[in-house]
Amino acid sequence: MKLNYKRTLFVGFAFFLICAFWQAYDGIVPLMLVNKFGLNQTWSGFVMALDNILALFMLPLFGALSDKKDTKYGKRTPFIVMGTILAVVCFVALTFVDNVQLNKITAQGQDYFWQQNYTVTNSEYDSFGNNDVEKQYTLHDYTSLMLFNKPYDQLTDAEKQQAQNWYENINEDTLYSYDRQTDTYTVYESAPEGVKTTSAYTTLVNTARSGFAHETTQNSVWVLVIFVVLLLATLISMATFRSPAVALMPDVTVKPLRSKANAIINLMGTAGGMIVLVIGMVFGTGKIANQIMSYTGYVATVCALMVVALVIFMFTVKEKKWNGEMLAQQALLDDDETETVISNDEENISEVATVKVDTNEKLPKEKLKSLLLILASVALWFIGYNAITSKYSLYAVNVLEKDYNTTLLIAQAAAIIAYIPVGIVASKLGRKRTILIGVALLTLSFVCAIFVTSHTPTFVIWVLFALAGIAWATINVNSFPMVVELSSGGTIGKYTGYYYTASMAAQIVTPILSGAFMDLMGTMRVLFPYAALFVALSFVTMLFVKYGDSKPETPQSKLEMLGNDD
Repeated sequence: MKLNYKRTLFVGFAFFLICAFWQAYDGIVPLMLVNKFGLNQTWSGFVMALDNILALFMLPLFGALSDKKDTKYGKRTPFIVMGTILAVVCFVALTFVDNVQLNKITAQGQDYFWQQNYTVTNSEYDSFGNNDVEKQYTLHDYTSLMLFNKPYDQLTDAEKQQAQNWYENINEDTLYSYDRQTDTYTVYESAPEGVKTTSAYTTLVNTARSGFAHETTQNSVWVLVIFVVLLLATLISMATFRSPAVALMPDVTVKPLRSKANAIINLMGTAGGMIVLVIGMVFGTGKIANQIMSYTGYVATVCALMVVALVIFMFTVKEKKWNGEMLAQQALLDDDETETVISNDEENISEVATVKVDTNEKLPKEKLKSLLLILASVALWFIGYNAITSKYSLYAVNVLEKDYNTTLLIAQAAAIIAYIPVGIVASKLGRKRTILIGVALLTLSFVCAIFVTSHTPTFVIWVLFALAGIAWATINVNSFPMVVELSSGGTIGKYTGYYYTASMAAQIVTPILSGAFMDLMGTMRVLFPYAALFVALSFVTMLFVKYGDSKPETPQSKLEMLGNDD
């Protein structure tokens, strides 16, 4: 028995456009909320979680609705087409509202920030290792400390004027170093060899601009309200077809080949995410100087990519015909009763087997327990992983002073390379053990990332993100098939909804919870300890899973190793 790779590839274009969207969304929406509207980490997380609350209910709903839908195009295709079109329109419209706020912020320059003397967070404050310094400074004092190592009120009039002139002309290339032992600062216009430096522009200008953005939002909250409404509309549009799109693969693939097919689907999704990261690098979405840029061109390009993927999907996928062929093949495998005779023509099965299925079938107690444990594991590792994906664009700029697109691209590339080894491991060990290995690797990478700073060698960061990408590929390829393995032919959509309900619930909790910890601890560096803890907990719940792990077959070729064989 061999997987039809061509068909699976075409089906994967639906997941390709989904992942393209989420890569762009997770990258820029937190930047919009914090840099344009001045929200803190807790409130920005809350706004993002509000988007997912509706999706929490809509994912199982539309999964179940698509199970019952029957059109000449199939069950899932109408949802995919209409949902994508609506999401593209709403996502582009969202950037227009963002531009309204952008215009308000850019109306005032750095001279205005200086005159207002905003209070900004001390970048040297760290609740873990350097909490004996002030947590916040006024803009005047912070600038004075950097230039003269004394507070603003101790400066002469000439020094005050010098501080003001320096601040109003500061740019993204200006750096400074801080010596904890002597509590002194040194400013540089270019990075000296061997000296650990921090971006003065990020510390002084971006934080002041965030304060001004917060002030602007308070004075005119309606822009934020409209932004949130459009954000909800965008997420609702995505939620209408996410479960149907993912359920399409098992709809056209027999059970023993679903892990292998899922690897192809994930490969397509990873490719979509990588292309979007490259687009982000072209538009400079991760540059320090572009934190208040207009995202219209970037989002329009991403949406154009989604539309191209949709067109390819529409012209290549024959859902109804392929589903009928799958049911016929599965009936033979299961030795179930059929109501019609199946044609022997392998290329074009003309008579479709009608399999008798019970959409109200209940799981035995032990299998139900395993399903709940799998879903708990999914929720826990998504709480950890999505804390990183939802906050990393901000973390990369403000803590690591790196372009988030580059490091995430490394992780995605490693994930693609990992699919073949994952197939080998899964074919030997099975899904559960393979997932446990992936969870352990992801925990290790997050624990190591705790100690990464802006001064850590770039290759070390690349290694850690590559390890995280490999780990996530190992988990992702095998977890969804474990859920649908417990379903029957008529409940695939419902079980797909369960899977995405667990993951979406995690996305509701984790932006708020991780943001609250950041605000409470006074540092973004709590992000990776938080993520490591929850991923480690998912290892514990996964240990007790007993069902959903079919005995794997040995792959016959390297191409078949792209997925985990059942």
